[in-house]
Amino acid sequence: MPVYKAPLRDMKFLLNEVFNYPKHYESLASGENATPDIVDAILSECGKFCEEVLSPLNQSGDEEGCKLENGEVTTPKGFKEAYDQYVMGGWQGLSAPEEFGGQGLPASLGLFKQEMMGTANWSFGMYPGLSMGAMNTIFLHGDDEQKQTYLVPLTEGRWGGTMCLTEPQCGTDLGQVKTKAEPQADGTYKITGTKIFISSGDHDLTENIVHIVLARLPDAPKGTRGISLFIVPKFLPDGNGGVGERNGVTCGSLEKKMGIKASATCVMNFDDATGVMIGPENQGLECMFTFMNTARIGTSIQGVGAAELSYQWALDYARERRSMRALSGKKEPEQVADALIHHADVRRMLLTQKAIAEGGRAMLYYAARLADHMVEGHEKGDEKKAEAYDDKLGFLTPILKGFLTELGFEAANHGVQVFGGHGYIREHGMEQIIRDTKIATLYEGTTGIQALDLLGRKVLLMTQGGAVRDFTLKIANFARKHLADKRTRPFAVELLKLTAQWNVLTVRVMLAARKDRDVVSAAAHDFLMYSGYVTMAYMWARQAVVAVNKLDNGGEDATEFYQTKLATAEFYYERLLPRAQTHATSMLSPTRSLMQIDPEHMAFTD
Repeated sequence: MPVYKAPLRDMKFLLNEVFNYPKHYESLASGENATPDIVDAILSECGKFCEEVLSPLNQSGDEEGCKLENGEVTTPKGFKEAYDQYVMGGWQGLSAPEEFGGQGLPASLGLFKQEMMGTANWSFGMYPGLSMGAMNTIFLHGDDEQKQTYLVPLTEGRWGGTMCLTEPQCGTDLGQVKTKAEPQADGTYKITGTKIFISSGDHDLTENIVHIVLARLPDAPKGTRGISLFIVPKFLPDGNGGVGERNGVTCGSLEKKMGIKASATCVMNFDDATGVMIGPENQGLECMFTFMNTARIGTSIQGVGAAELSYQWALDYARERRSMRALSGKKEPEQVADALIHHADVRRMLLTQKAIAEGGRAMLYYAARLADHMVEGHEKGDEKKAEAYDDKLGFLTPILKGFLTELGFEAANHGVQVFGGHGYIREHGMEQIIRDTKIATLYEGTTGIQALDLLGRKVLLMTQGGAVRDFTLKIANFARKHLADKRTRPFAVELLKLTAQWNVLTVRVMLAARKDRDVVSAAAHDFLMYSGYVTMAYMWARQAVVAVNKLDNGGEDATEFYQTKLATAEFYYERLLPRAQTHATSMLSPTRSLMQIDPEHMAFTD
């Protein structure tokens, strides 16, 4: 089985040379201790933990899966010990506030940690990942008592967390939620209902699990306006930081899934379970969006992780596996055949994986800077700053989640293709990456839902195209600065064309939608993918500009590193970016070809 290697060289290139994180951290109150030496040590230690502890459990965890016996869920062999090491290392509280036992470091460091953990073993990384979402929700919307009760054990990693939204009759359409919350005389609520697809719903890693649950009060309005949010722990807190009596929360069954089999995906039953309301009455969905946005950004990491892991393993295989001779002549005449890497079509697949992994990583790290400012705004009570950065991040979130998970799945498929028949065999681990990664395009809102969120809500409804105008102006201003150098001019010129086109497409879709409402849904997927390709083009241009500068003036890495960066950027612009034009054409196509067939005539089976 191949092993995972933390891509520290590429991570540090982005942090130190492309996005200047040292200066960024100097601008943050939480960045005081995030000095370059400290950040380097954190990344190195986390990489070692992922390589030596988490990666070896990835395939065995998939083989064994989770088990439900006598109402209790157990994780695969080695997971509990790995989680204990994770807790002992203080990793859960890396970016949590110091007042609750955290280290108070910037939120972006948590994302870098999550990327390495998720790439090494996505199933394992989901357990602490869900806890982070619960922590963020309680921190932003909980009262002082709730924060003191729940944030300390969650930060320490002694307790885990979940988000409980989906029910048998509803997924994305949360207006159909039926779980009930009955008020009690002591100010608590009795929660009754069933939730499905609950990641980390039950397990043996922590002593308690804190469920964040959407439910309805008896007199709540219908639809999404009548949903409240509740904290419902597996065990009721004992008042001293420990656990008391068992609550009315049980795991009814474990889902039998295509992938992420070492992650416990549960059907959770709430039977008169005691809970407390978090946030205002009937505004649970608004509060939950904090959790959902966190989860969506976290899910986008899975796309990058899948591309990175599949690329690492496919590259190793392509260097060693020999088959036929290269069309341009023998490359290894002393061998019986040339290595796969000498074949242009194999290079196409490998470079596609590389461009997706490194371009996607840059997109994440760009967004992480915005998240740092948003979090600081919340922590300082500067809601104006928090809202401004939340808006910027809100525009990028569906692009990150939808586009990167789709491309991550594509990259995983390329990895199997490089291996050929061996990729289809379980022992090599390549098919597991595909199975594990497919879920990333589905949970926290399918790609279609992300597309509607981007085009329908963020672009048309909320900003009337302003979100696109603001972001493309930033890209265009960058591009204009790099027209003079002949090495960066091709990237700059293409970006200027794309920013103009993105705005024109937005206006044309907006005008068409006034006459035909189906236009928004029909164009949404193509609009999202187009937006993703342009955003990644911006990230590759930024990397190319830095590479050119370092080739001229010297940098932190070897000359070959920067030359490869520049070459990969050229590959992206020549081979992958042209896909954007297909999406541009498709999004402007009339809806008639989609909607003209009567539903009864979609299939003839008689």
